Amino acid sequence: MMKRWPEGPAADPEAARERYDSDMRSVRKALREAIRADLPAAHFGLGIVIVACVIVGLLVGPVAGALVAGAFAALFLVALVVMFVRGIRGADARRRAYLFTFGWANWV
Repeated sequence: MMKRWPEGPAADPEAARERYDSDMRSVRKALREAIRADLPAAHFGLGIVIVACVIVGLLVGPVAGALVAGAFAALFLVALVVMFVRGIRGADARRRAYLFTFGWANWV
């Protein structure tokens, strides 16, 4: 079944492309807003990781707690390297890597 175009049977390809691009921009904007992380949420995520490291360290052993902390530290360093490769430097790179590493607490 053919989709009916608002422009009629002789649809203008340029108008269709503009409509598609506009729709994609609005969907991407909504998605960015939905998954946006902020600094307070990242601080909360860091707190959760610290508490989890302490609990794992007490229940399993200090090495396991250090492994959990090391995994998050490695994730932060990888994110920081990616920011440097993308050309983002200084405090903005650290902030973005921090938000990437711990911003998931927005959904806890």
